[in-house]
Amino acid sequence: MARKLEMWQLSYIIFPAFVLLHLYTAPYTKVEESFNMQATHDILTYGVPTEHVYLRLKAQYDHMTFAGAVPRTFVGSLVLAAFARPFVWYGALNGEQQQFLVRALLGLFNAAALVSYAAGVRRAYGRVAAEWYMWLQASQFHILFYSSRTLPNMFAFGISTIALRFFLPDPASSTAKIKRTRLALYLLTLPTVIFRSELALLLGAQCIYILLKSGSVANAAALVRTTLVPAILAATVVGLVLTVSIDTFFWQSRTLQWPEMAGFLSNVFPTKGNLGASAWGTSPWHWYFTSAIPRMLINPLLLLLIPWGLTATALAPSLFDLLIPPLAYTAVYSLLPHKETRFLFPIIPPLTASLALIASYTTIRMGRSIIYKLMTFSLLTTTLISTYISHGLLLPLSAQTYPGGTALSSLHALSLNYRPQPQIRVHVTNLALQTGVTHFLDIPSSVLHDRPLFVLPGSADGRKPTIAPKARSKWIYDKSDNETEFLMPAFWAHFDYVIVEDPSCVIGAWDVVDKVFGLGKPSVLAPDVGRGLLVLGPKEKRREDDGLSRLLASMYGHAGKWVYGVLHDILREGYGIDRILGSTGRDWSLTRGWWLHWALEPKLFILKRPEGGIRPS
Repeated sequence: MARKLEMWQLSYIIFPAFVLLHLYTAPYTKVEESFNMQATHDILTYGVPTEHVYLRLKAQYDHMTFAGAVPRTFVGSLVLAAFARPFVWYGALNGEQQQFLVRALLGLFNAAALVSYAAGVRRAYGRVAAEWYMWLQASQFHILFYSSRTLPNMFAFGISTIALRFFLPDPASSTAKIKRTRLALYLLTLPTVIFRSELALLLGAQCIYILLKSGSVANAAALVRTTLVPAILAATVVGLVLTVSIDTFFWQSRTLQWPEMAGFLSNVFPTKGNLGASAWGTSPWHWYFTSAIPRMLINPLLLLLIPWGLTATALAPSLFDLLIPPLAYTAVYSLLPHKETRFLFPIIPPLTASLALIASYTTIRMGRSIIYKLMTFSLLTTTLISTYISHGLLLPLSAQTYPGGTALSSLHALSLNYRPQPQIRVHVTNLALQTGVTHFLDIPSSVLHDRPLFVLPGSADGRKPTIAPKARSKWIYDKSDNETEFLMPAFWAHFDYVIVEDPSCVIGAWDVVDKVFGLGKPSVLAPDVGRGLLVLGPKEKRREDDGLSRLLASMYGHAGKWVYGVLHDILREGYGIDRILGSTGRDWSLTRGWWLHWALEPKLFILKRPEGGIRPS
């Protein structure tokens, strides 16, 4: 008899669907993702050279020109390109489609890891806990948004999540438990060696916790000898063989390369005069606990329930198993001054599982007390609100922060409106490079226009004569950042188009053919700023669309703008309230005139050399 499907198994659909939704809504990348994205592009486009290796890598691979401060690993990019290549061959995909495919493959792997963890929660804590885990994980923003992004953190995330799944309790024999622990340690060590060295802290926390729970010194010694050392040592050897062999080859180094160790030493133990990771900013020691974790878990009610859950006898042992290693990892990691939200991604599944366990406890006991009913209803309500905030608010807002990718795609489309040229040279400035420009978006060395270079009149059917050749334009992209060159007219004279933050910095005669908008910074409007006009009121009282109105229109269309207009006109201007309460000359603004300003602002300009402008050959 077939087993009945359970609600938590919707995670097989929900997690991949949300990952792909985030990818579709925000398809471009940021500078943090660029190394792995460019490396994947180069492997897909040029293959792995077997002859004249150094010369081919030097001529074709991006990292040989833009190496960065420390080497980074090619292992993730190589695996990703290997899985993407059959689809690229079969589908004849263009660059943008290839980038979407590459990110989708990584995102689906991470979604599969989350599904695996949900299955582990089902076996460990039951059906209701697994259902709550699915809904809570799906209501969060960060993991789903970043799952398809080619950060080293996300190459490591799927493997570490599967590893943490095997640390969950399982109704199995003691022999099977030892095998699961050994596999978990192996899988957690592998990404530590290859992708993210800070996972060693989580690995250490898990090992210490296992030993503390072993019951005796003799049992702990046996675990070290039979489980911990063999698993960690084997994974370290395998990881080193992979990363050292692959990265020494791609970096063409005369010495053996272990990029993750080089990055660890550079960031944590910088040389004299070098700030290491602190150069990117520092945060107070409590930032992970007071800012990062609450923002990632997004539901404040659940965080408030953790202390209560730890007092419940039935919950406390399982909660300690789930919480102590991740929180120990966070506490030790907090000693480093440089902090980023993504450094905590590995601990989100177990933290979410602990919240799911508390939620399942209240749900199962709803029939016992009105208190449990109210708690469960509150959890359901706040989870729905969190889901909207994550996918209906944060996602469309985040999609507005990639002007570089939008600008390059816009330029390629605009170029078809102008006379074709044999060669098109484009200069791309820093902001564009940091917010979406990748080699996947480049037009290959030649692109076919739909119009001929010249048209001979008089074809019988009125169509373009077949003897008119179509234009093939060779696109050349420049991303130099030499500020001294920017002051020389000869530098700008070589380009047909420029993507730039400030048109006034470009020397010469140029036409602005497009503006690309991005999300600006929010600010608070005082009562004396912008008062007295309505968004949706009578025409004679209506203002031009304000920034927030345009922003919401870009996110939700006309409906979003209309809802905003209703709220603005009633809350800030008090429109209609005076008719209800009487026109006494009083200002009926429910916000006392205060209001939020948040707008899309011009971030990049696309400049074109005027027709007939001179460019040196």
